[in-house]
Amino acid sequence: MTFRARHLLGIEQLQPDEIRTLLDLADSYVDLNRRTIKRTDALAGMTQINMFFEASTRTQSSFEIAGKRLGADVMNMAVSQSSVKKGETLIDTALTLNAMHPDLLVVRHQNSGAVALLAEKVNCAVLNAGDGRHEHPTQALLDALTIRRRKGRLQRLTVAICGDIAHSRVARSNLLLLGKMENRIRLIGPPTLMPAGVGEFGCEIYDDMKAGLEGADVVMMLRLQKERMDGGFIPSEREYFYRYGLDAEKLAHAKPDAIVMHPGPMNRGVEIDGTLADDINRSVIQEQVEMGVAVRMAAMDLLARNLKAERGRAAAGVMV
Repeated sequence: MTFRARHLLGIEQLQPDEIRTLLDLADSYVDLNRRTIKRTDALAGMTQINMFFEASTRTQSSFEIAGKRLGADVMNMAVSQSSVKKGETLIDTALTLNAMHPDLLVVRHQNSGAVALLAEKVNCAVLNAGDGRHEHPTQALLDALTIRRRKGRLQRLTVAICGDIAHSRVARSNLLLLGKMENRIRLIGPPTLMPAGVGEFGCEIYDDMKAGLEGADVVMMLRLQKERMDGGFIPSEREYFYRYGLDAEKLAHAKPDAIVMHPGPMNRGVEIDGTLADDINRSVIQEQVEMGVAVRMAAMDLLARNLKAERGRAAAGVMV
């Protein structure tokens, strides 16, 4: 299995063969997670610390379940009650944790690049659970696994990513991953929600939803990131849904077997019609949640293997 990474900080650092390796392993963990006994000992004796500086339900609980099913000792650090709230810097926090000799550190932070900075200061494997507007690699990987299982492939598909592109780390990670796997990518949304330099991303840009969805295999809706907005990016939620919210009429322009995705949490009636979100024939939103646990298990398993090998080489060097 080809996976060379020491940390999982973003999709940008991964090669296509590494993405395929991770997804193949995740496939096996999907099967494990559907059994009555869902545990393995891949991370037995290892310690996993989850540090979430931003609120999270799906990602944090998914990483926690993934670690426990792999046999790790899992600790969720209560950031709101930690020394960070007393003024401790991120680097000092990293050094403190490093002194406890964890093996895996899962971090979500509101600032882009914070997770990479932390990874430079610790001796364990670090997984980026989302940093600012930068990346959310495991979300893109679970989206890729969902697409591959539903469509039978992860190449030569037309994927429409719709909504708040400018503020979305999910969009950035998916752009990188889907581009590496040779897909046709369309970005759909109002000009106010498109990032600067979007024309350099190598994808098609639409501000008309119906035109952008024409012939699409995959429709990926994004949440309006209201917490990252500091101005009037949309006239109103009602107007936004009328023009850019996904409903049956707009979806009819995509292929008849097109699947509908959303990273959650959803704003029903703003980004997506609730009836469509719950349509088991088109929506794969709940499958995305299931794939998330399997992908995070695979990511931690592969990083732990590399960490063990690195420590083994270091020990052999010491003995020599």
